[in-house]
Amino acid sequence: MKKIFSILIILIITTSASAQENTGDLKQLINASFGYFPKFKELQETVNTGEHRVKLAKSGGLPTLNAQGSYSYSYPVSEISAVSGDQVSAFKIMPNNKYSTMLNASYTLWDFGAVKASVDMKKSELESAKHNLDFYRSEVAFQVADIYYQVVYLKKAISIENSVIQFLEENKKDTEIKLKNGDALRYDVLSIQSSVDQENNNKIALKNALDKQIALLEYTTGKKIETNSSNFEFPAVTQSTAEQALESAKKNNSEFDLIRDQVKQAEAQVKLSHSKSKPSIILNAATGYTNGYTPDIDDFRYNYNAGVTLKIPIYEGGKYKEEINIAKSTLQESKYAEETLENTFLKDIREILIDIESSSSSIINSKKQAEQALEAQKLAQSRYKNGIGTYLELTNASTNVQRAELTTLQYEHQLCVGQYNLARITGLNYWQ
Repeated sequence: MKKIFSILIILIITTSASAQENTGDLKQLINASFGYFPKFKELQETVNTGEHRVKLAKSGGLPTLNAQGSYSYSYPVSEISAVSGDQVSAFKIMPNNKYSTMLNASYTLWDFGAVKASVDMKKSELESAKHNLDFYRSEVAFQVADIYYQVVYLKKAISIENSVIQFLEENKKDTEIKLKNGDALRYDVLSIQSSVDQENNNKIALKNALDKQIALLEYTTGKKIETNSSNFEFPAVTQSTAEQALESAKKNNSEFDLIRDQVKQAEAQVKLSHSKSKPSIILNAATGYTNGYTPDIDDFRYNYNAGVTLKIPIYEGGKYKEEINIAKSTLQESKYAEETLENTFLKDIREILIDIESSSSSIINSKKQAEQALEAQKLAQSRYKNGIGTYLELTNASTNVQRAELTTLQYEHQLCVGQYNLARITGLNYWQ
């Protein structure tokens, strides 16, 4: 029975990336995690911030209006002298106390696309924030699904363990009867009891792993989980070739959306960098009240002014040129990153499809082996009851059944893992 225990432990280790089941089905648990994880609130706030940044960028192309009031005292001030007969009089041409209230307006008539480039940049950043939220949803959904089906696996493994224990208990009773009749040894009874104890220990290990995975699921979803029985049922992805699956991924997987967002941001940065070296035409106007006008320089008087400013960058030490070069290099880098992502996805998809095909074929073979092992077990049990077979034959037959059933269970789990891996990589929102 040590071999059986080793098989169980290996299966647990190789598939224990997660586990789960539930108050509801998989969709309910995934959506519960979306509403529970604080990370989603953080990412949603990033989206909100992006929306405000778009509005801020748009404000760069809108008129500005501000009110201004000022007071200053100057001494001395300029004076002029006037001769009238024998007398010389001095007149101030500006007041000592200067008051001013103004309403100023400014509007950029033409900026060669600088504001538009800035708005496009912020819009692409906003889209990237939204796609990042989608990407995180996909990753969390994958983790919940992984936990969910690991719980299914562990529960089924426990069920197999229960059947083994039941089989051994039945044969223990038969052996005890034989012992009373002198047809068996005390050693046989003790050996079977030892096997029962070992299988119970295996069951405890499986139950412990199951409890930990359920606790992990509760941590992920924020809900108290009811462990109802379930099967390896997952909506299969219908793409028949790796190329078809890749096309679906390019359309639906948020990783591709994120890399395309990087390309758009780099393109917007190139345009923005170009616009910084272009002229701009700004309309300015102001109106208000101030003193200082002759002949009554202390009187508050209405005034206004308007004009146009032409700003032409001439020399900035090569700053704008280098910004353009950096933006172009970043754009090319993003395009190469998109090609790299396509190659990586195609490799992963091909591996997943191979795993799915292999698991499907292996399930058929392992089920046949399980049926044959079960028949052999029944035969060994009959022989043992009739005094023809030995305890060793019975033990080997039981081991073979357990090994075959666990192998089938492992292939079923691997097939399910392959299916939701393919769903994740092709961008299938199976939780909707």
